[in-house]
Amino acid sequence: DDGSGVVHMSPAFGADDYAAGQRHNLAFLQPVNPRGEFPEDMPLVGGQFVKKADAELIAELERRGVLWKAGTLTHSYPHCWRCSTPLLYYARSSWFVRTSSYKQEMLARNAQVNWNPPEVGSGRFGEWLENNIDWAVSRDRYWGTPLPLWVCDRDADHVDAIGSFANLAERSGHALPADFDPHKPGIDTFSWRCSVDGCGGQMNRSPEVIDAWYDSGSMPFAQWHYPFENHDKVGGQFPGDFIAEGQDQTRGWFYSLLAIASGLGDALPNNASGSAAPYRAVMVNGIVTDAEGKKMSKSRGNIVEPFGVIERHGVDAVRLFLVSSSKVWEERRFDEAVIRQGAGRFLRTLKNIYSGMFANYANFGWSPSDVDPAAADRPVMDRWILSRLATVELRADELMNEYDPFAASRVVMDFVDEDLANWYVRQSRPRFWAANNVFTDDNNAAFATLHEVLVVVCRLLAPFAPFVTDQLHRELVGTSVHLAPYVRASAQRPDLSLEALMSSVRTLATLGRAAREQAKINVRQPLSRMVCVAPTVNEDALRALLPVLAAELNIKVIELATSGDALVTLEAKPNFRALGKKFGKKTPLAADAVSAFTSGHLRAFELGAELLVTVDGETHGLDADDVTIVRRASGDLIVEEERGFFAAIDPALTPALEREGLAREVISRVQRMRKEAGLAVNHRIRLWVGGDTTVVEAAREHGDWIADEVLATGIAFGEEGHVRENMLARQTVDLDGIRADLALTKDE
Repeated sequence: DDGSGVVHMSPAFGADDYAAGQRHNLAFLQPVNPRGEFPEDMPLVGGQFVKKADAELIAELERRGVLWKAGTLTHSYPHCWRCSTPLLYYARSSWFVRTSSYKQEMLARNAQVNWNPPEVGSGRFGEWLENNIDWAVSRDRYWGTPLPLWVCDRDADHVDAIGSFANLAERSGHALPADFDPHKPGIDTFSWRCSVDGCGGQMNRSPEVIDAWYDSGSMPFAQWHYPFENHDKVGGQFPGDFIAEGQDQTRGWFYSLLAIASGLGDALPNNASGSAAPYRAVMVNGIVTDAEGKKMSKSRGNIVEPFGVIERHGVDAVRLFLVSSSKVWEERRFDEAVIRQGAGRFLRTLKNIYSGMFANYANFGWSPSDVDPAAADRPVMDRWILSRLATVELRADELMNEYDPFAASRVVMDFVDEDLANWYVRQSRPRFWAANNVFTDDNNAAFATLHEVLVVVCRLLAPFAPFVTDQLHRELVGTSVHLAPYVRASAQRPDLSLEALMSSVRTLATLGRAAREQAKINVRQPLSRMVCVAPTVNEDALRALLPVLAAELNIKVIELATSGDALVTLEAKPNFRALGKKFGKKTPLAADAVSAFTSGHLRAFELGAELLVTVDGETHGLDADDVTIVRRASGDLIVEEERGFFAAIDPALTPALEREGLAREVISRVQRMRKEAGLAVNHRIRLWVGGDTTVVEAAREHGDWIADEVLATGIAFGEEGHVRENMLARQTVDLDGIRADLALTKDE
């Protein structure tokens, strides 16, 4: 030991036998040569490969009368991954780092690391440290970093450890050549006389190379050529904030980084005894398996060629799939179909919001300016989405600081899908159309809001989808997203009360859509009335958002009620099997008593009140398993209920409502025809509407509205056939049994 911590551990026999150890003493421990063959001079099996000698060895044991049992066991066995031959393990001499001498130091440092997941640090890795043995760092290979140890050919205890090129030049007695290569074979040409008095031996480099993990574990300082230069740079960057590697690196990189830094101690900056590990946090990557959950391997034929996947789906979709499908440290199954359905679909949604909504309409004259209304002065939908954006921004930043990219990515993706695409953009779509390219305050507010949302979303998604977000960010603000801060320094504070109110509105909207489905009335058909109940919500505050709910559900009037009691009647259905465990033979009588409970009894029971049944003097309290509560709408309304929220629609349709519904259907079909004909959003058209009298009358009644929606400079009806000449697009469609003939052409 020269004080560096590098020690040569010779076999159990004396140092004088070092050179002859492989031939003599060690043969008792290892009677096999490097080819896995017994020595030629060994009786009976000399020169044979160990796996082929079994039969003769068994026969010899049987001949001597000492064989107890012979047979074949089938079990897994390690094989070479290159040539598939069995691997043999046998004793070898090696060079070690005496890590066992500072095991407690490594344990103390590891206790300060933020492990993700924690159980790897305390379990798999912590247990490995608890059972730490000295680190065998030498390898019998050609390629690699040569072991910088020179051994005397007369006394193996005489060892020189060379720590630099200058040290090598000094010991060898001459300057290193200009083309000096510190690898094999050149390094092995350097030798010198042993410096131990009276020895007279020759110092030759021990032929091994050093474990590659020793190089990897030295990375934090070796990358800067420390300690020879860059002291300040290493001092400012060590220890590292975090590292990330696969869980199979418990005994690899995780360990080598810790073992080397702990062994060097205060030879490294900020690394005195008791300091942190060379990494403050660890993210342990899980294993990627195939779609069936099997480990990928060439022999199974289930490996995935990554460049082909990237070519088919794009690198961002693949990255986003890997991060957002499960926590980083959990096993994940690789299925291309899931990439398409998940990350791929999400990225298309994001690009469609930008290209199909923002850029498509903003190109007609909008750009950020001082005329955009302040956020506090914008309509409620804008204020809500900006509040949700601030909430998501804070949460994503918090999760990233907690080393949970899975949850952070899901928070942002759910926001884009559920809040931005499925609610804000759909509700605000008409606001992005500026008639005659004249932008009103409402137009400017909508564009400014969506612009801000898209910029921030790009920044929050940049770590997971770096290429798409950078492209969008450059188009939105002109700079790379990767040069922007992850979160804004002056973002508005979330309005949690507004978010709670909008959440109630969205719950009511979901229930309203379910009621429409129950009544088999599509959303383009307007309805006259809906009654809503929103528990624990301020009624006056909720009224301000009712126009949003009315537009979403196409309802003329929305009324608020304080209770759903008048909307729904509750009935109890007894569960005979569950009641039988309590009442036995009296179960039929108990079931009759359960069926007699009123709506009031059952509502109280749902809120936690006790519900008692007494039969022949025997009383038992009911559990949720004893009774099924069935809801039935009171009156003619169609009711849906969830967690105390009620939405009750009036399904009755007047002729006027039916005509308006037909007009909406005409608008929808014409908009689709415009898109299929390749018309731009600002192209004006001339429209003809024919077919059954019912649809023509509806189109006449709502002609001005239809013209505004589809950008028609004029509409012809019925038999005015001259308008149909040279039409760009024609369709005959069935609107629930009513024929509509539609035709349009571009108005030049």
